[in-house]
Amino acid sequence: MKLATTTYPVLETIRKRWSPRSFASYPVAPETLDQVFEAASWAASAMNEQPWRYIYAHHADQEAFQKLVDCLMPGNQPWAKNAPVLILALAKTQYDNGTPNGAALHDLGMANANLSLEATALGLHTHFMGGFDRTKAKELFELPDTLQPAVVIALGYLGEAELLEEPFLSREKAPRQRKPVSEIAFKGYLK
Repeated sequence: MKLATTTYPVLETIRKRWSPRSFASYPVAPETLDQVFEAASWAASAMNEQPWRYIYAHHADQEAFQKLVDCLMPGNQPWAKNAPVLILALAKTQYDNGTPNGAALHDLGMANANLSLEATALGLHTHFMGGFDRTKAKELFELPDTLQPAVVIALGYLGEAELLEEPFLSREKAPRQRKPVSEIAFKGYLK
């Protein structure tokens, strides 16, 4: 595990959360996955709309799992195909009355953060991927226009980094880095 070194004290679960590419082959129990989705369901959302939707597949469900792998860009497929669970995270972009929900992606992000932190607390890891074909996902999963594919999430237990090929092995072993707070938070105005 790569525990983050922070300038200021933050929750240990946040320090433990990172995005590996190497996942152990053993499955995630259905009730554990349900617990992760339960955590996502308790995220804050505009007008309590809860605009997040998830389509997931366990590795053992080969047909559904392969559909998710097929949506990934070639740079993500070599390692993500080994994750025990793949999840397509979607934002419902309109309220039931047809009005656009401008906060839908933000709210999905909140749910995804809850999902990721709950997974981390359970000894699981997540890796969020923006590198996937959204048009293909809409077609393969027959999504209505009101559901916007946002990310694909690999979820599972940490595997051995040495099982990865390059360039993934080097990325897995690289130190974790973040911009300092002074580069992301500004008092009163942007500098």
